[in-house]
Amino acid sequence: MNPTGGQTARSSTTETAEDAKRGRARVMLYAVLLAGVLLVNAAVFAWGAFAGWWQPHARNLQVIAAISQFNLLFAILPRQHWMVNFLSWLATRAPTSWPLRLRWRLAQYYHVGGLHVGGAIAGTAWYLVYVVLLAPAWADGEAGYDDVSVAIAILVVLMLLAICVLAAPGLRTRHHNLFEASHRFGTWTVLLLAWGNALVLAHLQTPARTFWEALLASPVFWMLAVSTVFAIWPWLLLRRVPITVERPSSHAAVVRLDYGVVPPVGTTRAISRNPLFGWHPFACVPAPAGESGYRMVVSRAGDWTSRFIDDPPSRIWVRGLPTAGVANAKRLFNRVLYVTTGSGIGPALGHLLTDTQGARLVWVTKDPRTTYGDDLVDEVMAAQPAAVIWNTSEQGKPDVFALSHDAYVESGADAVICVSNRPVTSRVVGEFERRGVPAFGPIWDS
Repeated sequence: MNPTGGQTARSSTTETAEDAKRGRARVMLYAVLLAGVLLVNAAVFAWGAFAGWWQPHARNLQVIAAISQFNLLFAILPRQHWMVNFLSWLATRAPTSWPLRLRWRLAQYYHVGGLHVGGAIAGTAWYLVYVVLLAPAWADGEAGYDDVSVAIAILVVLMLLAICVLAAPGLRTRHHNLFEASHRFGTWTVLLLAWGNALVLAHLQTPARTFWEALLASPVFWMLAVSTVFAIWPWLLLRRVPITVERPSSHAAVVRLDYGVVPPVGTTRAISRNPLFGWHPFACVPAPAGESGYRMVVSRAGDWTSRFIDDPPSRIWVRGLPTAGVANAKRLFNRVLYVTTGSGIGPALGHLLTDTQGARLVWVTKDPRTTYGDDLVDEVMAAQPAAVIWNTSEQGKPDVFALSHDAYVESGADAVICVSNRPVTSRVVGEFERRGVPAFGPIWDS
């Protein structure tokens, strides 16, 4: 181990108001993407007002329903595993000879969640407009709408509003299981209701034209079909796979998976004891040299992980595809400093073990050998002999940024990737960005 900085690096990691501001600045691209989606929809809304869409006629209602469904389909795309991987691949194709500012922006590809949130909010807002205009059309006896279609539309908008409210950052953090359930089962319910509404509306257009003519002519039908495919396909890849679990301490477990699949370095994969509940993502770490499969490092950080460590299962569920993580931004830079605290070593571990020339590590943790085991620490030190491993039990809590900045200057890195808790990540990333250094970290948007 190579601890540097001495006891002068001690300071509190409590988030200050200034740190919070830096954190908000760091996710600015996320906010820009979100605002961009809402502004485009606001422009369409203004055009609709100019074009007279707010007259409660069947044609106007069909246009508004189509715009709502398009936004909801658009919201689904950034959460598709294959889309995240494609965007990561595309963004990191740029050579390191490109201007630093441009590579800095490209490396923020993982802020694409702003598009998801913007599309979901806009789609819900448009559907609310649809229901508001549907009421007078139904009351006036507008052809093509009946009690059933109105009732289904009201249920859809209520479900969409509930999903949006439960996804608010505060509620999502305090009630994560409820948030997860609302997103999964709420989305499935909305899809089923929307399909019901599409079928009812097509039926109501007979005998003016056949049911199938009405259904196939509806853009909502085709967007629902695509949305349904996107919703189903990750579950077609659902598998229950065997695992072995090593527990070097009561705080951490090393999970070994060997079922014929080896995810790429830098990806994460969600696992669960139950196929419908409690999905938690962990970084995929290559197996030790000469061994097959891959590993995950699970640290005690709540009820689910505590139960997993105390009572590990022999099999777990996996679904979808391994998904590119934030640390893949390193491909856009020549040399990267990884700053991790505690179990934050996990998402960086695959890169650290395989990129011995273009990486440098600062790892602040409590009793690393006791917590994570000699084998894992020895593996890290063999791959990163110049790593700064700060044992907080012996050396106290450091100023993580000061420690990181010293390592950054010494290593000659041109970018920083920080994986820690929210306060530390906000401060480290914000301080480096303020000094003109590209820095990246989790943004807790999912």
